[in-house]
Amino acid sequence: MIYLDYNATTPVDERVLEQMLPYFTQHFGNASSSGHAYGWAADEAVVIAREQVAAALDAPSSGILFTSGATEGANAAIKGIAHAYATRGRHLITTATEHKAVLDAHYALEREGFTITVLPVDAEGRVSVADLEAALTDETTLVSVMWANNEVGTIHRIAELTEAAHARGALFMTDATQAVGKVPVSIAKSGVDVLVCSGHKVYGPKGVGALYVRRRGRPVRLTPLLDGGGQERGLRGGTLNVPGIVGLGAALESAIGLLDTEAARQARLRDRFEAHLLDAVPGLLINGAGAPRLPNTSNVCFPECVENEMLAAELRTLAVSGGSACASGSAAASHVLTAMGLSPEAAKRSLRFSLGRRTTAKDMDHAFDAVVTALNRLNAPVLVS
Repeated sequence: MIYLDYNATTPVDERVLEQMLPYFTQHFGNASSSGHAYGWAADEAVVIAREQVAAALDAPSSGILFTSGATEGANAAIKGIAHAYATRGRHLITTATEHKAVLDAHYALEREGFTITVLPVDAEGRVSVADLEAALTDETTLVSVMWANNEVGTIHRIAELTEAAHARGALFMTDATQAVGKVPVSIAKSGVDVLVCSGHKVYGPKGVGALYVRRRGRPVRLTPLLDGGGQERGLRGGTLNVPGIVGLGAALESAIGLLDTEAARQARLRDRFEAHLLDAVPGLLINGAGAPRLPNTSNVCFPECVENEMLAAELRTLAVSGGSACASGSAAASHVLTAMGLSPEAAKRSLRFSLGRRTTAKDMDHAFDAVVTALNRLNAPVLVS
């Protein structure tokens, strides 16, 4: 089977695993144990990883906190900022195409009495700076917009959106989980106040992530989501996952080193795959193709006679997805695609192909042939046999 679901998760890089292994058995100390060498070794590893993560995000290491992943990071940031600044205002803004972790965190706050504005996106999946400016009020404390979408790959105008939020005194958070390691992500250049990412999207381990919270200039206040032993400056209690943290740092360092060459290579493979499909299948569309996209992501809307579940069942040699892995058990149409203006029916005819480091030109040729063969079995209109 050919794996084309890298936006769902990635295999741990063997070099990353090698760096993690000693911290399971040899250097197994608790990073908070300051009285002996086992703790010192673990703490030193955490310090190094924090610096690696900071370098990958173009941020000061003092702002990096370690979490269990982007879902925890997003919840900690959104709920923590909402509660910390509640006396200033109780209005938050996000977009209709965010990951469910971000949307559901906002809806939880709405049930507490906060006011939530969910901005629409255009047909390519991008939010308008003008729409954000119109939605901002003196009560707005936080704006949350993902750096790049996990289903269609659309990249938002993060620096412009951040500037608009700051002009009205609001903080800006971005979920950069899909963007980090695939496109340049710079906290310094974008000006964002808070950022979240996750290890398993960048060839690191599952169960670890990073949360950046600005400390320089005007530090961002955050009410902790988890209380415990005072770890991570008291903002995220709990024993640090040293092997996972080591893996996250190593994975991000490797991803940044490979970013330019891998982005160009994967974009070539994706574009060739899409061109072949467009030539071969009448009525086929590429969702979000008119906007800047992640180089590895292709979201394909197939002709009216094909549903993605039927097609995916026929694609026995391909691991692909109908959308976000977190919503794969739902029978509902993708909230991302319907927000972009697709009908629920069209959304259910769409499949995501996401490439990775192991993807080859031969893999993509096989994927094209497999799609054509499957469409022929479903009696869909295809111009090649």
